[in-house]
Amino acid sequence: MDGPDDASGPGRVGWLGRDQIRAAALAIIALSVLWRAQVASRGFLAADDYVMISQAAESELTVEHLLSLYNNHLMPGGRLLIWLITEYVGMAYWPYVLLMATGQAILGLTFFRLLRRLLRPSWLLLLPLGALMFSPLTLEATSWWAVGVNMLPMQIAMVLAVGAQVGYVQTRRKRHLVTLALSVLLGLAFFEKAILVVPLVFLLTAALYANGGFFRTIWTTIRRWWPSWLLLTALSLGFLAAYLTRSESSLRRPASAGEVFTFITQMLGSTVVPGLLGGPWQWLGAGDGAPVAAPPELGTWIAWTIFVALVWATVRRSRRAGRAWLLLGAYLVLVAAMLAATRLGSTFSGVAGGVPRYVSDVVVVAAICLGVAVVGLARPPRVRDDAAAPAEAATPPAKTELAEPVRTGQPTVAARLGVIHAEAPVDPAPVPAPQGSNPPPAGDPDSDTTDGDAPEAGDPSPATPHRRAADDQPADAAPPPPETTPSESPMPPFPGVAERYREAVHVALALVLVAVCLGTVWTTSRYSDEWAVKSSRSYIDTVRIEMASAPPDTVFFDGPVPNEVVPDLSRPYNLQSRFFRALGTRPTYVDEADHLSVLDSLGRIQVATVIGSTIQPGPQEGCGYLIASGQTVRMPLNEPRDDWHWVVRIGYLSSADGTATLRFGTGTATFPVKKGLNQRFFRIVGGGDAVELTVTGSDVSLCTNEIAIGNPAPRPE
Repeated sequence: MDGPDDASGPGRVGWLGRDQIRAAALAIIALSVLWRAQVASRGFLAADDYVMISQAAESELTVEHLLSLYNNHLMPGGRLLIWLITEYVGMAYWPYVLLMATGQAILGLTFFRLLRRLLRPSWLLLLPLGALMFSPLTLEATSWWAVGVNMLPMQIAMVLAVGAQVGYVQTRRKRHLVTLALSVLLGLAFFEKAILVVPLVFLLTAALYANGGFFRTIWTTIRRWWPSWLLLTALSLGFLAAYLTRSESSLRRPASAGEVFTFITQMLGSTVVPGLLGGPWQWLGAGDGAPVAAPPELGTWIAWTIFVALVWATVRRSRRAGRAWLLLGAYLVLVAAMLAATRLGSTFSGVAGGVPRYVSDVVVVAAICLGVAVVGLARPPRVRDDAAAPAEAATPPAKTELAEPVRTGQPTVAARLGVIHAEAPVDPAPVPAPQGSNPPPAGDPDSDTTDGDAPEAGDPSPATPHRRAADDQPADAAPPPPETTPSESPMPPFPGVAERYREAVHVALALVLVAVCLGTVWTTSRYSDEWAVKSSRSYIDTVRIEMASAPPDTVFFDGPVPNEVVPDLSRPYNLQSRFFRALGTRPTYVDEADHLSVLDSLGRIQVATVIGSTIQPGPQEGCGYLIASGQTVRMPLNEPRDDWHWVVRIGYLSSADGTATLRFGTGTATFPVKKGLNQRFFRIVGGGDAVELTVTGSDVSLCTNEIAIGNPAPRPE
């Protein structure tokens, strides 16, 4: 006889239908991935992306290239991905959009798995999941590759590491330690900031799974789970030794205490808190890069009011919620200290606190803390350690199925051979607490006990058994109610609130949630509009079109791309010869030519001239300066030039072919002279307020009144 869950039966319930929370979570993750991919696809590569692509195009796939630092960042995993895409696809954006969308999907799935392990079963699990998946603070990580290649792996590593540690705390199985180590290594392979995963795991364990005062909590955490800390300490020391031997110190000293205060208030007031509640609602454009948070003052105050109210309400509900928010505060201190030590005291310190990508990892911690505060910790499973696992696995199925009913005293429904059976559990004698006390169930992490040595799941020391009811209570005393699981007896959302006000409170909470969702939609839409404006995309597209129709003899002098495409700070990787190295059809660059072309700021090919200092008009009417064969003539400039790399253009009329030598300060350049009216472009390194020209050759005389020293530019029409 077939049961209702048989895959071939007409009443089959699907994999998603059996778990509606999981179905809703997968829908949230899918919506987030598609939405973020749409936002990312509106933009293009930007700034640092081109530098890393150029470095990949210039290098072979070697260990030295993978371990080389970029802006003092060690990211071998990211360099490997960029090299593979550059080698086999070229300068394209879609592979990076696909990788970021994949990373967002992996982050969502692993985070939901963590929530199922960490928190009580509840529809409220979707709240922290949505907070992470849609937070505007992570928009850069899913749209700008230079951010996503660092931040998405770090966020995934944070989730995996926390999940592994929670699994180890709950079960004491050694395989979770292996997962913990691999998770940290994953993050460090893409971003050295992932070293913060180590203190995060410790702080989370102490805040959520150890009881007592501050010092007792720390000692309990170290003593109970010392294998985790030994492993993480070894990994941290090994990574720091490898990183510090290759890196240059990026530590800076803030200019003043006011700079630090401005940074902290900006980071918390303008970025973190508004961003966690759907803000910042307004963005400040930053060229081709991602915009900076610029929330309105009213929105900031409203966000802080909601945040403080949420913390107050959840702390009143459970003391464990207070520990969760302290965990968030502690991680914020770590992030702020790292940013203050590396970002302040620089040119951009005034806006450092308003850059969301600097605090994208905070969203993961905030989502975890929100889940703990609102939903509550799951009760640890009662399992043995690794030594007892084989014996436990050998337990007959019938006894295993009755284990939970025996403990809880609740009936169960079991299906065997296609028949549904309602079975009454063995009814053990009630086990009340001693008179005058009401202790929480052993191993319940949400309890308010302060005994740091209370045994928990996996602890080899068993709890002291309770005395039977007959030993402590009179015969006419009513037996205590059976113990219930957290999902069966949820804690009231706001204890102390009168029943007549609870409906109003629930309506207010629903309105706040709707407002946060609408704010998130608005903020994301405004970010999408800013991200869609890309000078580099139109520049590259125009260059491709222009090069496809240009004559074969079109040549250029190497020079920088427009500053809005790649900033001058990235020199020499802002040079066209490096920028276009990964492009399919690259311009031809020379150092000397009779006819020169130049790319304007829009990417169009134009006839080149030189803009800069020019020689003063010569004394010979109709000739300017007359230079006969073997003679040297000095020609003053209308304004001096510093000693630097310059381009020279000379227009001349020659009586015969020959050779000329131009001297400019300490620089000298020799070029061929052709009979007739001609011009020549060439490079020179020098400086001064005059040039000297010498012509050699038989019966050569040369007239010139056009010598310019400066930089190539489009010739005015």
